[in-house]
Amino acid sequence: MASCVVASCSRLRSFQAASMRECVSVMVAQCRGKTAACCVRPRESSTFGLVHPSSRPAPVVLLASVLKPVDDTRMYEKFGRTLAEAGYAVHIAGRASKVGAPPAVIGLHPIFSGYRLSLGRLAAQWRYWQRLQQLQPDLVIAHAPELLPATLLWRWFEPKRAFVYDVRENYALNIRTQQVYRGWLKRLLANGVAAIEKAAMRRAAAVLLAERSYAEELGYLPRQHTLVLENKYVAPPNASLPAAARFPISLPPREQPLRLLFSGTLSTLTGVFDAIRFADQLRTVWPRLQLTIIGYCQQPAELQRLQQLASANHSWLTLIGGAEPVPHAAIVAAIGQHHLGLLPYQPHPSTWRCIPTKLYEYMANALPVLIPPNQLWATEIRRLSAGCVVLFDALLNADELEQLACALINEKYYPAGPAADALWQSEAPRLLAAVAAALPPPRAATSHLGAAL
Repeated sequence: MASCVVASCSRLRSFQAASMRECVSVMVAQCRGKTAACCVRPRESSTFGLVHPSSRPAPVVLLASVLKPVDDTRMYEKFGRTLAEAGYAVHIAGRASKVGAPPAVIGLHPIFSGYRLSLGRLAAQWRYWQRLQQLQPDLVIAHAPELLPATLLWRWFEPKRAFVYDVRENYALNIRTQQVYRGWLKRLLANGVAAIEKAAMRRAAAVLLAERSYAEELGYLPRQHTLVLENKYVAPPNASLPAAARFPISLPPREQPLRLLFSGTLSTLTGVFDAIRFADQLRTVWPRLQLTIIGYCQQPAELQRLQQLASANHSWLTLIGGAEPVPHAAIVAAIGQHHLGLLPYQPHPSTWRCIPTKLYEYMANALPVLIPPNQLWATEIRRLSAGCVVLFDALLNADELEQLACALINEKYYPAGPAADALWQSEAPRLLAAVAAALPPPRAATSHLGAAL
């Protein structure tokens, strides 16, 4: 592969003590008065095999988060669809989605809407508890640490109940190192999250990690039942992978348009402003360059700045979303319409040892990529000839920009086709095995997960 040139709370208020005592009293009464329930579903075919015969009641699995929408990619498209295909009765609780409701084979239960830093997150706890009582799940998969206290309480009333904790981020590290919270509140939240996670992991039937690096960062993991399930790419319904005849891929000549893509979370940390600055420089040697930014920006100040930049540079810069989440299918469609994907992440303890989900998405769809000098990511793209390493925050002179453009044009990308090992298909069978092992008899045969780190 050619060597490329430089280019590289609002405060949350507590409920009053009397109100909390009343809520807990209602929870206790509900727990003692409920009887288990299950539903029966017809036998379904599964890409990864059937888990149990159709003659048995389908185990009810509840996937739950607060900030992630009910149609979140990991919860719905990966976990939810995989489990539903295998015959489980799947329900998802999470943030309300503005996207049209997916097929009704999976039950969707919005428990939160509004701003991330709001009292609505406390109300979401109560709505989650209500779903636990209404659905009486055989297994809960908690995708957020703030739902662990209620999940532990639910299990305390019935110790045979099972739950799995899906670690999607190193939350305590994020709180300590990202500038969302400050001072004593930052320390309190980080220590509180770590304490809750430790207590939950000791009681969880399994702990799932979205990143391999968490196995080293989280010293309190129960190794005997911890499993890595990476955030690899799953195509939305009716989406297709690139045709084999396209490979290897070359970029268009400089007299033609060059379409750059930045997708996913829009923030300073993920490099969205570096992407704009980099594209603006590259336009001097690629005059018909276009940059599309598609995704969701959670920080109001950053969103305002982003919208101002998009307005001032509308001739070559397009912003899709920003103020609200964008459907995953729209992002996948955009991947197929662009020439280069940008990953200008800034070095940071919370992200630098992780593989971004969009890197899997780009590689699975054979989109050439530009990445910063991150050794972990560089190893992946070198293996596939998938792109180049550039310094996004560098100011390039005319000669350096010319040399960069030549290097990008001369490169042949994905000579062996898209990355098959970037697909969720490699992770799904292990999710099914973990769920089958976590379910108490007689719902599924018990098995030993083992250390899979």
